[in-house]
Amino acid sequence: MSMTDPIADMLTRIRNACGSKHRRVDIPASKVKVEIARILLENNYIRDVKTVETAEGWKVLRLYLRYAGEQPVIREIRRVSTPGLRKYVGVSEIPRVRNGLGMAILSTSQGLMTDRQARQARTGGELLALVW
Repeated sequence: MSMTDPIADMLTRIRNACGSKHRRVDIPASKVKVEIARILLENNYIRDVKTVETAEGWKVLRLYLRYAGEQPVIREIRRVSTPGLRKYVGVSEIPRVRNGLGMAILSTSQGLMTDRQARQARTGGELLALVW
């Protein structure tokens, strides 16, 4: 069975793992998911990312979640643009998540980047997710 929205599936797996206080979560790998994981790692929302190959030969992304005491660092992670309703923003419309405490992940013509990087590069794009 094919999946309609693999990015939403990734974000849901992370959200569920944080809610259950798991230390790691496995996600089927793709180029976009690896880039999202890289952005989360660079902004200290997760501890580590590894690509693991299963016994069947599938590549799996293993994310090690970060916790501050007992609370997960990722308090909320939400998909904005969906396959049924794409959400594109210009550089002046990029949202400030929690007044700069969170971040938005955008897919631009220059690749995936955070809201701060997109503002600095003066480029807009598809608003994929919000994290705080």
